This record gives sequence, structure tokens and C-alpha cells, in this order.
Amino acid sequence: MKTNVNTITVYASSSSAIAPHYFEAAKDLGERMAALGIACINGAGNSGLMAAVTDAILENGGRVCGIIPQFMIDKGWLHSGIRELTATPDMHTRKQLMAQQSDACIALPGGIGTMEELMEIITWKQLGLYPNPVIILNTDGFYDPLLAMLGKIDADGFLPHKTPDMWVVANTPEKALRLIFEFKK
Repeated sequence: MKTNVNTITVYASSSSAIAPHYFEAAKDLGERMAALGIACINGAGNSGLMAAVTDAILENGGRVCGIIPQFMIDKGWLHSGIRELTATPDMHTRKQLMAQQSDACIALPGGIGTMEELMEIITWKQLGLYPNPVIILNTDGFYDPLLAMLGKIDADGFLPHKTPDMWVVANTPEKALRLIFEFKK
């Protein structure tokens, strides 16, 4: 499958206290990205789903470009296997670089940080600042409550300028990648 997608930003949990099926999906995504020769841009963390994606990509000969604030490096949160690394002065710069360098974004399940990253990239998409696909990987229905809330926001008129396909939902890593390949700007 030939595509013009070279890099995908992956937002994901840094928590390791989560169910195994979330790790399986993260690993599956990483393996598929490596097989397709698509580089992963992520937050360079050494735990949780972020690390699971990184490990799977690196174990399968793929590329990971980590972007991490210096304070996180200082706290020991850097994944030691990442060789392509950008240290930023703050979280804002980190998120901006992650978006600028990507051809698409996929949000795996995660906590407050992942939710914030997802909402920011959707906001940028609505404002016309991010023209690329945004995929919500809804593993085991994790995002169902958020999707219901987004539906309510839309139904009640809070998205008056809704951009078509501001986000697309996939239930599997395979479908997430397929949706990216099918995306038309």
C-alpha cells in the first residue's frame, strides 16, 4: 500500500496501570506503522501506551521521533530507545512540533494529557490550522462517552463551523491506518 503519509503523531497514555487489551492495540498499531515504513512522532515517554507503541515500532525496524520537554527528561521520563529526539522548553512547543511534523494524528486511549492533546488538535482542525486527518482509536469503546459529548456539542450548535471529518473514529489500528490512507484534504 503506497501512501503519501510518512509520519503520524500518536497521542497515548503514559499510565501503565491499565488493562492489557489497550497495550495489545498499541503494540498492533506500532507493528503496522513499522511495516508500512511510517515514522511515529510521539511524546518520547518511557511508560504506558506511549512506550508500547515506541517499543513495537523499534522492535520491528521502524522510526520513532520523540518530542519531549526538558523537564520530563530531567524527571527520568524519556524512553531510552528513542534516537531521534527533540527536547523542547515546554509542553506548548512540544505539541506544536508534534502537529507540524505529522501527516496525521491518532489518539489512543489516555488520561487528561491525551484528552487535552486530542481536543487541541481538533480545535486546530476546526480553525483550519491542521489540515490532516485526526483519528480517534476507540479501543473497546473507551472514547464512547467523549464521542457522545462531542455529538451533544454539535447537536446543540456549539460547532457552527464544523469542518467535515474533523475527526474520524476507528475501532482497530488497522482501520485507523486505512482511514488515514483514504483521507482527502
